[in-house]
Amino acid sequence: MRKKRIVIALGHEALGTTLPEQKIATGKTAKAVADLIESDYQVVISHSNGPQVGMIHTAMSEFCRLYPEYTKTPMSVCSAMSQGYIGYDLQNAIRTELLNRGIYKTVSTILTQVCVDPYDEAFYHPSKIIGRVMTKEEALEEEKKGNHVVETSQGYRRIVAAPKPMNIVEIDAIRTLSDADQVVIACGGGGIPVLTQNNNLKGASAVIEKDLAAGKLAQMLNADMFVILTGEEKVCLNYKKPDQKALNVLTVSEAGAYIEEGQFEEGTILPKIQAAVEFIGDSAVKTAIITKLDKSKEALEGTTGTVIRK
Repeated sequence: MRKKRIVIALGHEALGTTLPEQKIATGKTAKAVADLIESDYQVVISHSNGPQVGMIHTAMSEFCRLYPEYTKTPMSVCSAMSQGYIGYDLQNAIRTELLNRGIYKTVSTILTQVCVDPYDEAFYHPSKIIGRVMTKEEALEEEKKGNHVVETSQGYRRIVAAPKPMNIVEIDAIRTLSDADQVVIACGGGGIPVLTQNNNLKGASAVIEKDLAAGKLAQMLNADMFVILTGEEKVCLNYKKPDQKALNVLTVSEAGAYIEEGQFEEGTILPKIQAAVEFIGDSAVKTAIITKLDKSKEALEGTTGTVIRK
């Protein structure tokens, strides 16, 4: 009998922020992932990279400021660096946890490129904040280079586009490893955004929403289930209000209505709901689950979390 294939989208809580935090966090995450592998699921993992890619971008920008003879590092390269950095800690932590349980299974990180549409509306309206806080003078210099800058409460920050994922370049490699029952880490941080130019792939100055990329990964792998792990045990209506209500089940049509009402905050829970809905599509058998990392096993057993279905 074929194992059920699940794609897991790990949030910030599963990774931490600093280098020491990430080591500790990935150790805890590995235990939750190993629980699911022990339950005989075929696991593919995607993850966030917000603090990490910001740290890398800031470090590389500061390096080029101190040493002007070096070329600035594009966002696509920073994204690639973050995939390797996070994947390194994550795959080793999962490998160690599995071996400690007597499970011998290869864990691999795939450096993943995700194609975006050059005419995506997001390129005309950049919205994702990245990098360090700048002075007004530094912000003006960034704008002279053709970059977009926005003023925040802390100071000036660079912003980039957040286009939708269209295709995953390395999907065949990911599928082959998954079919071999190996653990695969892919599409980290939404993937490396690239534009297709004939036979060439060119890095785009953008950041892809990680949950949408994870949902696209689940779609293209024809996964049975899409599991989104976040900071809350269940999706809530009227979040953090006196009449807050946790949802056990959410249908695709109900999700659409709640989105219209503005129930889900942009940049947090909204892309998770959108990714889940797009993954399910018209399928009557596919489901998505949103819950906390430490509740993932219970959620797959049906005792907690929010189940999203047709």
